[in-house]
Formats: sequence, structure tokens, C-alpha cells
Amino acid sequence: MRKAIYPGSFDPITNGHLDIIARGCTLFDEVVVAVLNNPDKSSMFTVEERCEMLREVLPQASNCRIEVDSFQGLLVDYAKKKKAIAIVRGIRAISDYEYELQMALMNRRLAPELARTFPRDWSSRSSISAGRSKGSSRRSSSRG
Repeated sequence: MRKAIYPGSFDPITNGHLDIIARGCTLFDEVVVAVLNNPDKSSMFTVEERCEMLREVLPQASNCRIEVDSFQGLLVDYAKKKKAIAIVRGIRAISDYEYELQMALMNRRLAPELARTFPRDWSSRSSISAGRSKGSSRRSSSRG
């Protein structure tokens, strides 16, 4: 079984995230949507809330199994524990590519057996990051 990890904060989940998950399902038999538990980052939602939201909005894919999980620590350690063969990361713009390339090179040194794939996010909101969405939401709720 070909299993991939799609890691992220998913705070909040966006249509772009859902697009990357769906596209990951065309490449792999199983996609583990791995919510990063980063105690150093302030989040709008708890890890548990983000996992629950993901479970609620993810479609039932007939062509692949989708698992929602959370992790803390190094992504490559988590990927090895889950017996994944690849890491999936979405790219919206060149700036994303530059960051993801640096992360992929570091991960490659730590786990050369893990493949990396970078599907382009083609959703209609692909240029909106979760961070921008979160900031916009906070500003509009403070006006209300």
C-alpha cells in the first residue's frame, strides 16, 4: 500500500488543503492528514478541534483511504512511524516552492527513502494561505 503524509497546521482548513488531499488520493492508496502540534505557535483552534473539523469536511474517497491524525516533533520520524513512502506538500506560489525546497532538502538528509511531491493547488482560493484567512477572520470578528 502506497501511503503518503500530508502535514500542516490546518488552522483553519482551506479549500486549498482539500484540493491537495484530493489530488494526493490520485497518487497514493492512503493519505494521512497530519495536524502538527506545535506548542510554540499560537493557533486559532486546538489540535483536537482541527482534527475534528478535518474529519467533518473530508469527503469519503473511494479511491484511497484518508486518515486524520496529529503529530509533534520531526516530520520524518512521524512518516517513518506511519510507514509512509512520501510527503505531500501543496504549493501556491514561488515563495512556497522556495520554502518547501529547503524543507525537502533537510528532510532528504534525514530520510532519503521518503519521496516528496508538491502538487500545485488549483483551487479558486489557491493564493490565500491559512494564515491570511485566520488574520482576516480575526479582524472581521474584532469589528463585529
